[in-house]
Amino acid sequence: MFSKVLIANRGEVARRIARTCRRLGVSTVAVYSGADAGHPHSRDADESYRLKSASSSQSYLNIPALLDVAQRSGAEAVHPGYGFLSESPEFAEACRKVGLVFIGPPPEVMRRVSNKVQARLEAVRAGVNTITATQSFDDPRKAMEMAEHVGFPLIIKVTSGGGGYGMRVVRTPDNLLSAFDQSLRTATGLYGKASVHMERYIHPAAHVEVQIFGDGHGSVLHLNERDCSVQRRHQKVIEEAPSPRLDSALKHRIVSDAVSLMRHVGYVNAGTVEFLVDPQGRHYFMEVNCRLQVEHPITEEITGVDLVEMQLRAAAGEPLKLSQDQVTPRCHAIEARVFAEDPYLGTLSVGEVTDVSEPAGEGLRLESAVFSGYKVTPSYDPLVAKLIAKGGTRQQAIQRLVQGLESFRIGGIQTNIPLLLAVLKHPEFLSGGYTLDFLEAVMDDRLKERKDRAKAAAVAVTFALEERGLRL
Repeated sequence: MFSKVLIANRGEVARRIARTCRRLGVSTVAVYSGADAGHPHSRDADESYRLKSASSSQSYLNIPALLDVAQRSGAEAVHPGYGFLSESPEFAEACRKVGLVFIGPPPEVMRRVSNKVQARLEAVRAGVNTITATQSFDDPRKAMEMAEHVGFPLIIKVTSGGGGYGMRVVRTPDNLLSAFDQSLRTATGLYGKASVHMERYIHPAAHVEVQIFGDGHGSVLHLNERDCSVQRRHQKVIEEAPSPRLDSALKHRIVSDAVSLMRHVGYVNAGTVEFLVDPQGRHYFMEVNCRLQVEHPITEEITGVDLVEMQLRAAAGEPLKLSQDQVTPRCHAIEARVFAEDPYLGTLSVGEVTDVSEPAGEGLRLESAVFSGYKVTPSYDPLVAKLIAKGGTRQQAIQRLVQGLESFRIGGIQTNIPLLLAVLKHPEFLSGGYTLDFLEAVMDDRLKERKDRAKAAAVAVTFALEERGLRL
């Protein structure tokens, strides 16, 4: 095991990694940007180093600066968390060159699957069912030709990077070029790589992913699946495990395909294989995430394992001590992502948190970095906390999560907690049969109610004024 690890990230994931390191007796080194001075993740670590700027490019995405801190602090390994450089083969390679262990897959494995187009080719070679799609390209003159190959409706995706950024659904040829241009600009702005590809749009569909772990000694196993179909603008909002929609036969096919693909590429450490499932029960490979996922706590809750500990041990060269039959689900778990945003419009809520009252109760787990005085800025992702609930049944997990969210108070900013509660109480969610378009429909209903209330209030005010001989 390592004696000291640099955590090359911020916020709740940095705190989560530090917690496991502390339990294992591993010293931690934190980094923080100018915008994050005094934040809990820097205080949780044994050592902390300030990076030059508040901007991501000069802080958490600055490879030379991160390596400099690692070497000055005497760290032996680097944990990238998720987001930022977590899926960068260049960062993994740079760590290796200076004698640091990158806690994740080796760069050569990452290059085979972190690019979505390359990952699809590997899936085909592994005998996994895939979606009709194109190669990556950046020339708008090729857009219509590529679209005709895939067929409408289609979805344009950024080839590198995750998180659903840059995705555009195109239903008719009229909207193709504008959507292509928007996705290309997102690819360039976020990842510095102007490359996109197109896929056939499967609709309606559910999003099911499989947690995989490889130890580098020949063992690759799955830690069951998660359902991530509650999404907004291709961003996950609520996840649960196990999936409520899979029968045993379909689950077996999906997890078997995930393990086959990752064995085929020689995968090491934690990773996730993502699939779409159509109403007929057919599943299609989408992509691989070469990192710890935001929603990893629900897998930990249903299996009883610590994925960060597994990552550390695998990176240190230890073989897996788990067998496949030891990771059977023992409960149900659901995670709700709490964002700093208008709950229905989805716009960022910028400002300073004035007070925080954290939820507590049986079966609840909170992952958070928010505190009184925390400033929400456009510089970083608006995720401020994750609340996880587990229960002996799905119904019990939902009830506990609802109770936890109802008691969670974050003052000074808006959060999406009202929307999360609306989802968790909605009959379609409770049935377990929801699909990827479910949340948009819930929001449409809530927005209509909000507009109707505003209109009714305006009418009432106008009527009251007219009674007094006044007009607006």
